[in-house]
Amino acid sequence: MTPPARRRNVAPPREAVLRAAMDTIAERGLDALTMAGLGRDVGMSSGHLLYYFGTKDELLLRTLEWSEGRLGVERGALLSRPAPAAARLDSYVRLYLPDAPRDPHWTLWLEVWNRSAYADDAARARQAAIEGAWHRDLVALLVEGIAQGEFRAVRPDRFATRLRALLDGLSVHVAVGLPGTDRERALAHVADFLADSLLPVDDAA
Repeated sequence: MTPPARRRNVAPPREAVLRAAMDTIAERGLDALTMAGLGRDVGMSSGHLLYYFGTKDELLLRTLEWSEGRLGVERGALLSRPAPAAARLDSYVRLYLPDAPRDPHWTLWLEVWNRSAYADDAARARQAAIEGAWHRDLVALLVEGIAQGEFRAVRPDRFATRLRALLDGLSVHVAVGLPGTDRERALAHVADFLADSLLPVDDAA
């Protein structure tokens, strides 16, 4: 009688590992994300995880890239829908800002930013690619809105840089739970900025 074949340990798909990492951040916070704990969640040893990712910094950056990929799909769908440019800009802003304090995506972003001072050039380039995708989509939307007469004739690239700087600053305040700056107040600040600097005077009134 032929003995039964020995079962082989099959590593879960990489996406399942990244999803589990994001779930851990969402449910228990960034401090709870360890190689050992993540390994238990996905049925892998911490050694196997280190083999796949090398370092925790790489795991965090891969998780961020995975999360950003999902946001990119959502952003593309929002920006390509048949709606006025101003309405799509509002959707962009709402997608950009954190939902609440300890928003898992922004918690991860802040950690990756914090570690970027010690990252190599390749890792920084990957972070820049994430930033660049948000920037390019915003510039394209501004160009469209200006051409259609929905926005004032601002310089799109310059205005996008200023708007994203405002969004980043407000997002940090919301993500860390700074008193007096919740999501709704952040949205109100952005709306005021856009009314003062981008929307036609009649629309902003």
